[in-house]
Amino acid sequence: MTFNYKHTKYASYLGCITQAIIVNLPPLLFVVFQREFQVTLEQLGLMISLNFGTQILVDFLAAKFAGKLGYRRCVVAAHILCAIGTIGLGVFPSVLGLGYTGILLATVINAIGGGLIEVLISPIIEALPGDEKASAMSILHAFYCWGQVAVVLLSTLYFSLAGIQSWAFLTSLWALIPLFNIWFFTRVPLQELEEGVEAAPPGHLFRVKIFWIFFLLMVCSGAAEQAMAQWASLFAELGLNISKSWGDLLGPCAFAALMGIARSIYGIWGSRMNLTRALAFSGISCLASYLVAVFSPIPLISLIGCAVCGFSVGIMWPGTISLSAKRYPWGGTAMFAILALAGDLGCSAGPGLVGLVSNAVQDGFLPVLDGLKALIPATETTELGLKLGLLAAILFPLILLLLLGCLAVSFRDKKALAPSSKPE
Repeated sequence: MTFNYKHTKYASYLGCITQAIIVNLPPLLFVVFQREFQVTLEQLGLMISLNFGTQILVDFLAAKFAGKLGYRRCVVAAHILCAIGTIGLGVFPSVLGLGYTGILLATVINAIGGGLIEVLISPIIEALPGDEKASAMSILHAFYCWGQVAVVLLSTLYFSLAGIQSWAFLTSLWALIPLFNIWFFTRVPLQELEEGVEAAPPGHLFRVKIFWIFFLLMVCSGAAEQAMAQWASLFAELGLNISKSWGDLLGPCAFAALMGIARSIYGIWGSRMNLTRALAFSGISCLASYLVAVFSPIPLISLIGCAVCGFSVGIMWPGTISLSAKRYPWGGTAMFAILALAGDLGCSAGPGLVGLVSNAVQDGFLPVLDGLKALIPATETTELGLKLGLLAAILFPLILLLLLGCLAVSFRDKKALAPSSKPE
């Protein structure tokens, strides 16, 4: 069989699904970890932080070494690590008897592989022949959303049929996808992004003023997305008083589905759209969806606001990457790696701000104005704290809109695109 660049796209799509597996499967097993291995909430928090910190470190290192080592070698190694980590999630703690230490070991292995995939997949797509880069990038990242939906739905179905006690075998089933992609990526043609292009070294990028706008846009994109995504399940439970299973389906699953729809729509018709305007529309609709979720007196409408937020943030991440590649084509692999790092920083900052404000309100450390309390429908302090935390997160779409305005002004200045912006 002869493989072409169409197969390279398919392998990249499976890479995004692999990312969705390693990010979204462990949270579905938190209850199991607590019951079987006596893992505390504090330890689960450490697990999440370790995952995030490892990915940031990988993003930083990949900015220096991924381009030199070659895309194929790195992306194959990434999938090997994800396969080992996903299988290890079920094997290390129980079969090997490592308990919580085994969970952490699997988490680190997965984080290294996932971080590499995050850095490499976007430039692999960007380097493919063709002109519709933004559309291809949006479709690529849509597969992460569909992967997230599949992980929640199929895992829930598996638990209902096989029982939660068979959870360890489920991790091996999900590992089949990265295992297949190891073989796939050894066969498909790959084109290096730097071929025929003078690429900027990482240090040069931070001396380019316009790159800082792209960096901060990625921070805001990740923060606006994850601030809602990470808290949607709990918000559904608080707003509608429903079970966790239905909360997961109506919260993060609906959020991911609508985000995937937005990215798919942009992937199909994106070449006809103005990317900057599309990002501005995303910022405005994201802001509106947060406000609806917080201030609606009807719980179901609040939940719809959460879901619509997924559609609103859909193109922020891939759109910012595409805009960066279009406006600063000399960035190379290093730029994609640093943008991935910025996005990960935002993914931590967004949910972190929501949690910080929520806890401060619940513990009485953050006074709330009576007028604001009257506007926010909440019967308990916990619900009020969460809604105020989500209200604080509107800071990110607001900053994103401000940055897009600065970007528009910069592009009117011909110096922003002058040859002096190229790497020396």
